[in-house]
Amino acid sequence: MVPVFKKPVLLVIAHGSRDPRHAATVHALVRRVRSLRPDVRVEIGFLDFNVPSVPGVLESLAAEGVRDVVALPLLLTRAFHAKADIPAVLRAAPPQLRIRQAEVLGPSPLLLSALERRLYEAGLTPADKSSTGVVLASAGSSDPEANAVIAAIAREWRHTGWCAVRPAFASASLPRTEDAVRELRELGCERVAVAPYVLAPGFLPDRIARGAADADVLADVLGAAPEVARVLVERYEAARVPVLAAVGA
Repeated sequence: MVPVFKKPVLLVIAHGSRDPRHAATVHALVRRVRSLRPDVRVEIGFLDFNVPSVPGVLESLAAEGVRDVVALPLLLTRAFHAKADIPAVLRAAPPQLRIRQAEVLGPSPLLLSALERRLYEAGLTPADKSSTGVVLASAGSSDPEANAVIAAIAREWRHTGWCAVRPAFASASLPRTEDAVRELRELGCERVAVAPYVLAPGFLPDRIARGAADADVLADVLGAAPEVARVLVERYEAARVPVLAAVGA
């Protein structure tokens, strides 16, 4: 039996990558979201490199008679993709679709929990926190607002008991991961861990990994961590209520 979904479709919009690990990770994350919300139809669209494309998914939904869509950028900060190219793609969607763009995933306390999960999976324990400095390593952006958010997250995370937390960026801004690792060493932290604040493997996460060569611990990307899936559900719920209110549902 084909399921009948009464709630708006959740369209997860990923950037896409030539690295096959990227799409595989996105699909794994979406499978976890579907398991959390079997009452919601969840689709994936990619901006580049991978299929299906966002325009293609939107056209298919419209052809099926779907009317309400929540478009959720699979992004950790509100930078260029969330501010410019995703809205442009959505504006070009078939006119019969009522689309609301959800907020990006970060910042969220759940993402901090996911970062700690990855660090513990990499070998740390809660007892190590006070003697461990952490590099919060993000992709980086040409948007200073997005980079400021990463710095603010690092300051917030420091207050949860780590020896110190420093932001780092794989592109577009400084410091680089290796610079932050060196700074934490000089600060006197007993050990240094690198926590990639990225969702999926790819070119920039690989650059972060190379920059972590002198660290004691390198965590995995956030990926399909259960906390990340819960953030997607939260963003969907926050966005779908205005969609329904707008159509009188």
